[in-house]
Amino acid sequence: MVVKNLEYLKSLVSVLPDQPGIYQYFDSLGKIIYVGKAKNLKKRVTSYLNKNQQNRKTALLVRSIAEIKHMVVETEQDALLLENNLIKKYQPRYNIRLKDDKTYPWIVIKNEPFPRVFQTRNVIRDGSTYFGPYTSILTVRMLLDLFSKLFKLRNCKLNLYEENIRQKKFRVCLEFHIGNCNAPCIGKIESDNYQKSIDQIKEILKGNITGVIKYLKDIMRQYSVEMKFEDAAIVKEKLDLLEKFQSRSTVVSNTINDVDVFTIEVDEAFAYVNYLKIIRGAIIQTYTMEIKKVLDESSDELLEFAIVDIRQKIFSNAKEILVPFKISIQLEGVKTQIPKQGDKKKLLELSERNAKYFRIEKMKHQLVSKTEKNASRILETMQKDLQLKVQPVHIECFDNSNLQGTNPVSSCVVFRNTRPSKKDYRHFNVKSVEGPNDFASMEEVVLRRYKRLKEEEQSLPQLIIIDGGKGQLSAALNALEKLDLRGNISVIGIAKRLEEIYFPGDSVPLYLDKNSETLKIIQQLRDEAHRFGITFHRNKRSGDFVKSELENISGIGEKTITAILKRFKSVENMKKHSYREVANEIGDSKARLVFDFYRLTV
Repeated sequence: MVVKNLEYLKSLVSVLPDQPGIYQYFDSLGKIIYVGKAKNLKKRVTSYLNKNQQNRKTALLVRSIAEIKHMVVETEQDALLLENNLIKKYQPRYNIRLKDDKTYPWIVIKNEPFPRVFQTRNVIRDGSTYFGPYTSILTVRMLLDLFSKLFKLRNCKLNLYEENIRQKKFRVCLEFHIGNCNAPCIGKIESDNYQKSIDQIKEILKGNITGVIKYLKDIMRQYSVEMKFEDAAIVKEKLDLLEKFQSRSTVVSNTINDVDVFTIEVDEAFAYVNYLKIIRGAIIQTYTMEIKKVLDESSDELLEFAIVDIRQKIFSNAKEILVPFKISIQLEGVKTQIPKQGDKKKLLELSERNAKYFRIEKMKHQLVSKTEKNASRILETMQKDLQLKVQPVHIECFDNSNLQGTNPVSSCVVFRNTRPSKKDYRHFNVKSVEGPNDFASMEEVVLRRYKRLKEEEQSLPQLIIIDGGKGQLSAALNALEKLDLRGNISVIGIAKRLEEIYFPGDSVPLYLDKNSETLKIIQQLRDEAHRFGITFHRNKRSGDFVKSELENISGIGEKTITAILKRFKSVENMKKHSYREVANEIGDSKARLVFDFYRLTV
């Protein structure tokens, strides 16, 4: 590893103290490229310069260092907090990247007279109190709905300063008239009473639902003693709502109180740190942080960074932390524990599952996103190659099948966004055509297919592919003509011999490159339609053959045939069973007729 100004950097390192702090690396342009923390500044920074770095990105970082600055702090915890804040502020190139969580909702209690309580995605340090972030918007809405019913808070943006209310600058709105607001704007509720509601909301959001319930029960009893039964009934409604909400909380253990749980799941590029907040035995909050690795950071480093960041973000002051392995940091006044059994171990396992599921879901979304991008590109290519008006998002392909002129059937397979949509596949028994007539069969099934889609007002495809040449293509066009759909749907035919693509009204076929994605999709549709049709045809033919063979047995009727096929599936399988087993199914007299016909031993 070659460092251009190694001697200068070593001179900077030589004066570093053996104390905790943070260090900053700058490039030749004076830009911060890395921020780190250390228990011992001199030891940590020296380690970068005195050894060959195996990690390529770390080696690049060291080669880019032009200047080193440091800051001494009192404790390692101070170093952690400072490092965390500087990384978020400057986002240095070689530091880990935190996924932007602005999309996650918070519940804010606004710092204002008669505070509003509402959902937000932006945390502003203006003295307001924030709870979150919540990974489920449904949870946020459920809580806000609960608060609305319980406390009838205002949701307007009026400046409800005491002077404005005294001067009667405001009038009540519809929310007061329909019973959703206590109208602090006109002095219907005192500030102290309103604040009691806010205090109860804070307790609920902190997980202290039991304390709020006890408080309300005391008030209800007091109202009952004073014979204020209407007021007592109002409090009773609030109690019912709160107890119903409490019953939906995930209670893990009544003996666990005020605990933060952290676990980590790591892959090559990312780390996923799950956090559970436990208050009075119940999980009141769960959150997963996604971190992009840069310098092949260890799980210990990533977890330590996430613990500091999450606790700072959600204003946690829990005195106990559960982790899956030993970490080097020691937060002031906080006990770190690695549970080996019991309820705390179960909590850790729950958190680990959450982290793992988060990673799996992220991978699924990435795969879907990649597939969607590929599909969009292929559809764009198909539109260009086939000169279509629109991208063929919905494609249907038809194929006829008959063996030696018997049991003519047709199949229709459906692709959406270049992928098979098997729930939309359809089989057709050809009804109006006698014998092997591909053209007439094609016209019948295309007519039946799109007549039904029109009648049911279902979406029509942008492209129809006909397995066959000009004759089958013309038959399909005749069907669309009868339905007044010709010209509304693009139709092409594909001939098997040389994979020619035929267009309506054009006798000269199109030959696509054999490696063309458009041709591959068309071939996939054609092959799938052929497979689907042949399978149906064989099943149908096999069933008809067996059925007709059994019908030749004198004295054996439809009911007996159905019973045999339902129980034994086929004649060959039935022959493997004893006379008594067959007789138990269809009776002695019928069984004897069948065994005599096939010359089986009774």
